[in-house]
Amino acid sequence: MTATLIGFGAIFALALLRVPLAFAMALVGLGGIAATRGWHVAVVSTAQVVHETGFAYTLSVVPLFILMGNFVARSGLAHELFDAAHACIGHRRGGLAHATVAASAGFGSICGSSLATAATMAKVAYPSMRRMGYHDALSGGAMAAGGTLGIMIPPSTIMVIYGIITETHIGKLFAAGVVPGLLSAALLMLTIWLLAWRHPQWAPAAPRQSWSARWRALRRIWGVALLVVVVLGGIYGGVFTATEGAGVGAAGTFVFACARGRMDVRVLLELLAESARTTAMLFALLIAATVFANFVNYTSMPGELRDWITGLGLPAPLVVAAMMLIYVVLGTVMEELTMVLLTIPLFFPIVVALGFDPVWFGVLVVMIVQIGLVSPPVGMNLFVLNSLLPGIGLLTIFRGCWPFVLAMLVTLVLLIAFPQLSLWLPSLMR
Repeated sequence: MTATLIGFGAIFALALLRVPLAFAMALVGLGGIAATRGWHVAVVSTAQVVHETGFAYTLSVVPLFILMGNFVARSGLAHELFDAAHACIGHRRGGLAHATVAASAGFGSICGSSLATAATMAKVAYPSMRRMGYHDALSGGAMAAGGTLGIMIPPSTIMVIYGIITETHIGKLFAAGVVPGLLSAALLMLTIWLLAWRHPQWAPAAPRQSWSARWRALRRIWGVALLVVVVLGGIYGGVFTATEGAGVGAAGTFVFACARGRMDVRVLLELLAESARTTAMLFALLIAATVFANFVNYTSMPGELRDWITGLGLPAPLVVAAMMLIYVVLGTVMEELTMVLLTIPLFFPIVVALGFDPVWFGVLVVMIVQIGLVSPPVGMNLFVLNSLLPGIGLLTIFRGCWPFVLAMLVTLVLLIAFPQLSLWLPSLMR
């Protein structure tokens, strides 16, 4: 227990010294194993982690989904999603903000990245909201919160990483994210409605469009519908694995981008390089976290902590609620992926020992990451929007996000209270 606590303290100390988190976790993990098992074991186990992670077939889903998201962003599908939502509900008060959340949900279903979704909506939705006179706090909050749907509605990079770390079925995790993702989107839109009712001047209505214009806008999103049906339907139906689905999705979005004239050799090379950089970052974090997790396992702390928690006799839901509270607090001061990689080796054995479904807990973890992405002071979506929209001050974005953070907390409570919201669709899979 003492060795593990020293290890966590060392990681935080290195982070405060601005050492990249991947290096901090790897150094502490390597040094910790050397201190407890010897340098030979430390070097051999670390080399094995690097080799197994680099050659793991299941991990090939990560670069494929990243590449798919980059192709989607380049193909212009996000513009069509927003235009379709705008045509249908933009004439209502707050309609453009509703359209932003709806478009974010659609974009997230073929992207899998929260940051990419938020960045795309900043380019697609903000000009229309600004032109209509929307308050910057509402615009920023809707774009930042809507962007988080990119990691709940499958495909989701966070779900893939959670599934790999915990050896949980990725296809079932994807299925489990559908209903919570739609529920989260509905509560975000309810928040917009309440804000528009409370501050009518913040969200003026856009001109109503004719039914023919709406049908034309809806017909243009057939590409998104086809990708969702083929990729996610194929995974849910057992036609192919998550890795194969990622390959099909990446190929399909590449064809769409080429067919729309959005792709040439220069753009393709740029997207491949960007996808490689993102993949390298994620793999570095994953390898480092695995090395540190091996050190934690060598100390036997997970087993001791599990036995201690279960020996207290506390109600199991109370233990999970305490974990979620810890995650909420950590999410305000720590980058979300690192938070997940550090805590899963400690929390997951406890969750399994208490008899909870790993798929359900995975959805809760993703929901916590959603909250962290828009929680000041280190919510990554907030800084993405601030960098892309310098006209909106960071404090304005912070102020606009709080109502949406409360809506996400309500979603989290509902998911804890009613596990079937997450487990219904996975139960139908073959």
